[in-house]
Amino acid sequence: MKTSKWTASSFATMLHEELEKAANGSRRTSSTTFKLKKTDVRHAVESVFEHAVHAGASGQRVRFPVIGALAWREVKPRRAGMGKNPFTGESIMLKARPASRKPRWSFPKAVREAYARSFRKAA
Repeated sequence: MKTSKWTASSFATMLHEELEKAANGSRRTSSTTFKLKKTDVRHAVESVFEHAVHAGASGQRVRFPVIGALAWREVKPRRAGMGKNPFTGESIMLKARPASRKPRWSFPKAVREAYARSFRKAA
């Protein structure tokens, strides 16, 4: 399956094909075939990611094998004060910002290196 961009549908389709291939490959002696609907796969994937988001929102670090981890990043508070617009040099008033927590996705070293290799090939 070749697609120009990755969507939820293409992800569910690839997962469905891999599950069917694995199930049918392990049941070669049996005359029955493995039947799984793409919609069931899509619902299962969505459910798993919803649970992962809720776990991450409660403060847990959620790891997905091979692709990375979802965690929180603490953002420091900022006092109100004067700042400069970097394009015009005009002075502007910056609003105060309270401390907060933002979601952060971290990629494993293997993924970062794969992207770096593909970038070097293109350049």
